[in-house]
Amino acid sequence: MVYNCVSDFTPFYLLITISLFMEPRPTTPSIAIPVAIVIGFGMIAAAIFFSGSGNTQPAAVTKDAAPETTKETTVRPVDDTDYIRGNPNAPILVIEYSDYDCPFCKNFHDTMNQIMEEYGVTGKVGWVYRQFPLEQLHPNAPRISEAAYCVGELAGGDAYWKFSDLIFNEREINAPTNMTRLPEFAETAGADKAKFNECLNSGKFKDKVAQSINEGVAAGAQGTPYSIVTVGGQQAVINGAQPYTVVKQIIDNLVAQLDGQAGS
Repeated sequence: MVYNCVSDFTPFYLLITISLFMEPRPTTPSIAIPVAIVIGFGMIAAAIFFSGSGNTQPAAVTKDAAPETTKETTVRPVDDTDYIRGNPNAPILVIEYSDYDCPFCKNFHDTMNQIMEEYGVTGKVGWVYRQFPLEQLHPNAPRISEAAYCVGELAGGDAYWKFSDLIFNEREINAPTNMTRLPEFAETAGADKAKFNECLNSGKFKDKVAQSINEGVAAGAQGTPYSIVTVGGQQAVINGAQPYTVVKQIIDNLVAQLDGQAGS
């Protein structure tokens, strides 16, 4: 494993690591662990460096991986088709591309729920959950994504989030989702069970799931979880299931900067 710390990027500090907390998107039978960039914002151990373009350039690789070149990424702006936990107009938005059957996503879901319990109530952080099922690794994941969209359409955003929480909470870390329980989860979340089954069996959201996957790829996702933090017109990536302490440091420093700007 290679770690490179760039400490001379004034006024920011850059921490570059290999991601050990991410489910890679399958491309070939031999999958190199993707390089993650957790970027320093202020003089702390872990935070985010912002660039107006949103580009990221991996600078550390495993011995099995080749360095990647910088490439343009395009993140779809958050709009009324998204499901947002917290303030939709929050100055800090975390846009996560995730897979319901990914064990690392389960861990990161817990982390983000903790973050929202602390910062969501202040209105300063919003969390956007977008679908990025890795079918080659988790064959049922696309159907679960479709199920989530069905719940959202039938019962609204709160139900979408409650359904998502149930999916993650009701399985063990390395266990697949029990597909027979999807109607139960949908009903608990607030959707009519019969209408949910009709929606899911119709396949009406297959194209929407495929579109979300394409958007994730365009945004630079090579695995899950893959999150983009946006503040105003700036953005940066949290690659993989970074622990709560790291994500909290990122948010704390961004909130402090925003508060400083407001007070200046």
